[in-house]
Amino acid sequence: MLCIFDAFFDGLVRYGHDGTYVPALAERWHVSDDARTWTFRLREALTFHDGTTCNADAAILSLRRMSRADKGYTLGAPGVWSQYLGDAQITALDARTIEIILARPMADLLDVLVYGYVIAPGALERYESGDVSAPVGTGPYLFENFRDGLDITGRRFEGWHGKKPANAHIRFVFEPDAGRRQTMLVAGEAQVANSLDFHHSQALDRADGFTRAVSLVPVSIIYLFNSASGPFADQRVRRAANLALDRQALVETVVGGAARPLTGFVSPAHFGATDATGGLECYLVEAKRLLAAAGHGDGFVIDVDCPTRLPDEAERLTAAVELQLSKIGISFRVHRHEDREAYAHGVRLKQVHDMCVFDSSPLSTFRVLAEKIDARARGSWWLGYHNNEVEQLIDVGRRTTSNTARGALYENAYRLLQKDPPWLYLYNPLRVTGLAGDHPEWRMRPDAVLDVTALPGFGQERNCRD
Repeated sequence: MLCIFDAFFDGLVRYGHDGTYVPALAERWHVSDDARTWTFRLREALTFHDGTTCNADAAILSLRRMSRADKGYTLGAPGVWSQYLGDAQITALDARTIEIILARPMADLLDVLVYGYVIAPGALERYESGDVSAPVGTGPYLFENFRDGLDITGRRFEGWHGKKPANAHIRFVFEPDAGRRQTMLVAGEAQVANSLDFHHSQALDRADGFTRAVSLVPVSIIYLFNSASGPFADQRVRRAANLALDRQALVETVVGGAARPLTGFVSPAHFGATDATGGLECYLVEAKRLLAAAGHGDGFVIDVDCPTRLPDEAERLTAAVELQLSKIGISFRVHRHEDREAYAHGVRLKQVHDMCVFDSSPLSTFRVLAEKIDARARGSWWLGYHNNEVEQLIDVGRRTTSNTARGALYENAYRLLQKDPPWLYLYNPLRVTGLAGDHPEWRMRPDAVLDVTALPGFGQERNCRD
């Protein structure tokens, strides 16, 4: 869905293809030395798709709307923007200048604002009533039509501030079956097909006239440990479980190779991550020693919560992880959850057993630390973990505006969280995108969101199957 938002809307900044932030509505920005005051200078002559002016006052309406406790779904859960902007002072210094004064320092504010889309003021009342069928933004494409299901068409917005997209028209069609998406690509019914089957899509490599691009998805597939009570309240047990895993074998067994092993709390695409494994390679002797030191030399049974989807391989994964952990004496009592929404709500309420299948999705090292690791915040996905050294690094990172210095802080936190893991680290998925034509240099954006402005030209109309 974020690729659709990006097609019709802008935020103050956008993701660049090198993983940095690039100008969108804001042509430049400045942060104060204490990381509390952010100033954004908008581009000249910005207009919404309805012809109205996009100035500081118009953008602030959307920023203030975002900061409400009931908003935040493009960031994964309601209330996320409110966590950072709810107490902020957001004002227009002039028609093109926005000042945001935060209640607390946040040197990584752009991590939040990148998905903070600005809506035309004239459309806000309709949006508040629940009608989002006709988006009105400032993005590279202007909305034209919405049909049954997810079938959205748009045309290039000639007044867009950025580089002119190669395709004059665009159409998004939701097709839930990966095989059907690939068939449509090969048949010429689509020019882009996303999230294809990892193995079946290899046929595109052998066919003339198609490109198969494989991208790392920065979503981390994990098990959340209940660190508040039970066996995983002990750091030795958490580390032992991580040391007992052969992650590459899990990748091959569970997802047929369509992932990369994960040995830290964020993916390699995250700011401050390191390639070092931190000694989390499979090491059964050390895992058994740690369990014995923790008083579990004879093994024990844990209760594991497992949804039936998201990730869709959750049940296969749980069986494979149990088989591996059984080698150090850990066996499972599985609690199956068919209602995924109710399952996520239960995790938010801390109504979990010893361990639960989950994922960590933000491409923001700070957000993962602040919302999921910091015991003082007690965020939605925090389950009792506490590490004083990491929390000190979070506090310093909040006010460190130098990217180099902050990156070093997060790398330190990454290593600490390898020694004292809050989760069972598993893998990052791989995503396959098929394109019509030969485009060997094309790459997915680092956040694994399809950027329609960076696609090659496909002729009169471009169809995306997702």
